[in-house]
Amino acid sequence: MTVRVEQQGSVAIVTLDRPQSKNAVTDEMRRQLWEAYEGFALDASVRAVVLTGANGAFSSGADIGGMGGGGMPGSLGRMHELARINRAIYHLKKPTIAAVPGVCAGMSWGFALCCDFVIAAESAKFMQVFRNIALAPDGGSVWLLNRLIGPMRTKELCYSGRPVRSAEALDLGLALEVTSDDALQGRALAFAQEMAEGPGISMALTKKQVDFAGVMAFDQFLEAEQVMQPVASRSEDHAEGVAAFREKRKPQFKGS
Repeated sequence: MTVRVEQQGSVAIVTLDRPQSKNAVTDEMRRQLWEAYEGFALDASVRAVVLTGANGAFSSGADIGGMGGGGMPGSLGRMHELARINRAIYHLKKPTIAAVPGVCAGMSWGFALCCDFVIAAESAKFMQVFRNIALAPDGGSVWLLNRLIGPMRTKELCYSGRPVRSAEALDLGLALEVTSDDALQGRALAFAQEMAEGPGISMALTKKQVDFAGVMAFDQFLEAEQVMQPVASRSEDHAEGVAAFREKRKPQFKGS
């Protein structure tokens, strides 16, 4: 398997593992990734997901050897598969964390940007490498970068293809935290476990609100908000949160 999936408690861990190519993503890995995230969407036992890479790297991007295979139909098919992975990660109604060691390039940076949070190792090196092979960016990277850092910085990173090291990623808001390489996996798992203990319906609605905030006028947003709060108020977690507040104890949320 070039994509490993394991579960620790309520946290699923997805690991890109193809050491001979710094975890470059093949066509088969695209299918494995999509199937994994589609499965998480329907699995109530999974309440948070960590995406990472093995062998000291996150991923060097798409496997170059597979590019161009099958002519135009093949290229269109690979882009279709890539887009459905991006959607599956971005729209997952559960907290998602990218734990990034080493290189994180091209389409794989798009995977990380689709996550709610990025925790970077000190060795992390993010790159929009498409210009080096005369391609336009993919993986939703330009849309995601533009929302996070604005058009001018997005153009500079994409036009130049230069590396963004972990410290700069933190300064730009492209990473939430930077840790040592040795501490990365432990920190990402602990963070994911903390997120997994939260009220699932409430957090899913909050994620949707953040999405809406980027595209809706204020009055439209308030209309959507008015529907969301009554939904959350009927959840078991809301009842537990109120009871815990009254009883002066920590709530035990079940994600329902």
